[in-house]
Amino acid sequence: MIVEEHQQRLAPEQIEPVPDDLDSAQAKLVYLYLAATGGSTVEDLSRTLAMKKISVLSLLNALSSGGYVEQRDESYVVIG
Repeated sequence: MIVEEHQQRLAPEQIEPVPDDLDSAQAKLVYLYLAATGGSTVEDLSRTLAMKKISVLSLLNALSSGGYVEQRDESYVVIG
């Protein structure tokens, strides 16, 4: 059921390549998930990627500081 829900949310457009300067595998995973889904909340990222919220928040902070993602209301989205 959860897999079907996420497959429906995946953006059909081609996903942009992961930026070269993202060194962390977890940061790349979060970036790709946000790019594929068009955005997500911290809670959804934590649940779907099986990561602790504090880890997700730290990664989102780093991605935001690097200019890769931004927060819109309660969701985070890839910039560009």
